[in-house]
Amino acid sequence: MQFVVIAYDGTDEKALERRMAVRPEHLKQAEKWHENGRWLYACGIENDKGDLIGSVIVCEFGSEEELRREWLDREPYVLGKVWERIAVHPARVPPYFLKR
Repeated sequence: MQFVVIAYDGTDEKALERRMAVRPEHLKQAEKWHENGRWLYACGIENDKGDLIGSVIVCEFGSEEELRREWLDREPYVLGKVWERIAVHPARVPPYFLKR
């Protein structure tokens, strides 16, 4: 089952500092999730100034519960209190986008 995860960073003055502190671990995990086929696509969300303010991940897990248990509950941006608001939506990615 595919999902779109949209996560927005906190907006306080330390938000970018928290993001940058755990970003290397987040990127390491992202590479692992992409290599094992769980993350199909991901990108950072920028504001008008080009600052990172969130993330979008299109991923594939057996269920939302599995997504949360295996990934989101262990995600460095969650544990590091970077993401303040997270929405998880079931999605359907067309097969032609899944070809590698």
